[in-house]
Amino acid sequence: MTTTSDTSENLGKKAREKVPRTAQGTFTLAPKRPTVLAAIKESNYDRVKELIPIRHSRMSASPFAFYRGMAGTMAQDLSFLPHTQLHVQAMGDCHLMNFGGFATPERNLIFDANDFDETIPAPWEWDVKRLATSFVLAARHNSMREADAREMAVDVATAYRNAIAEYSQMKTLDLWYMKFEMEGLVEKARSEKVKQMLRAAISQASKSTQQKVFYKITQSALGNFEIADQHPLIYHPIDLNKQKDMVQSFLNFYMRTLPDDKHYLFNQFKIIDIALKVVGVGSVGTRCLVALMMNAREEPLFIQVKEARTSVLEAYTAKSKYKHNGERIVQGQRLVQAASDIFLGWSTGLEGRHFYLRQLRDRKIAPDVEHFDKELLAAYAGLCGRVLARAHAKTGHGNIISSYMGKADVFDQAIGKFAVAYADQTEKDYAEFMKAIKAGKLPVEKA
Repeated sequence: MTTTSDTSENLGKKAREKVPRTAQGTFTLAPKRPTVLAAIKESNYDRVKELIPIRHSRMSASPFAFYRGMAGTMAQDLSFLPHTQLHVQAMGDCHLMNFGGFATPERNLIFDANDFDETIPAPWEWDVKRLATSFVLAARHNSMREADAREMAVDVATAYRNAIAEYSQMKTLDLWYMKFEMEGLVEKARSEKVKQMLRAAISQASKSTQQKVFYKITQSALGNFEIADQHPLIYHPIDLNKQKDMVQSFLNFYMRTLPDDKHYLFNQFKIIDIALKVVGVGSVGTRCLVALMMNAREEPLFIQVKEARTSVLEAYTAKSKYKHNGERIVQGQRLVQAASDIFLGWSTGLEGRHFYLRQLRDRKIAPDVEHFDKELLAAYAGLCGRVLARAHAKTGHGNIISSYMGKADVFDQAIGKFAVAYADQTEKDYAEFMKAIKAGKLPVEKA
């Protein structure tokens, strides 16, 4: 009698025959790879023109910052390299800054992936390789030894391999209920330094309330509240009074994507103001807005309205089954995360542009990676690897992936080799990017 585990083991070994684990360490440039300048200009297509120089400036801060803005180039590079064709719901832009802490609907703090702009079903290795490379670049940015930088990538792969072996054996419901609760992470931390970092993050999150955001970004004008302009990072692109019908139509579409109870809750709030707010690195130039809502008790609710573009991975995978990119992001996020924001939904704006919506800064924790030493960065690498493994085990063939990787560290070492090679390529690309800036081919504006 053939069991599921037997079948998975056989399929995993067959995958090794097609793509040996050592081949995961291979890196060669894709044929006809666009120049860095061409890739930058292509990624700037249809962005807000005045914000593009700010995007270039933020990407110029370091090779790591540049890497964050070039998910499309890496997707192309990865598509030409050996991979197993085992698909999961990939994050798409899986780097270490796209993980963090936030509050669940039950108001518990958890750690999870938190950026899904590029999510789409894709080969599992692509997420692992992008995450591992980000740790090499972060370690170099923090002036760590080269051996330590490589070890960070190996740590990611080792944690991922061990975790997916565990998660693929869990009962399905237990896996879907599983959360990385911040308090639990403190208890399980092996060093006092890591415990202190986690406690500080929990304390920080407790202060990141809607009320605090309100006092930080609003001002009183003629007895009414509005979002304060901070050009060029926050400004009002539309006159809400003149375009109230258009905004209401946009919100009506959005509310239809919410469950009935959340629709009822959201409907108690009325829109007061809306402004464009520049966020991140890779997202700069896309249409990201923040809406100030108020209920009858003058309690604030901030909703982030973020443009949803076609995933950069879609050109190298199957076309998304969702015609609306906002829906693609929302459904991908709900699949991957252990818990998602109650106001997560999507809508269509002017000129048919797609958007998705969620709460702004709901007790959010952003890791201060630039100040992590070797011990903290290694602990963070292990945590991100485990979180990614849970996401892939939930949405793909976790048992086959686990069987493919096996119990030895062959896969881990291959990922370390790849991550170092791709970090080297990123630094070369970054040098070309900086040459283009100095030559005046790419405008820059600090903000």
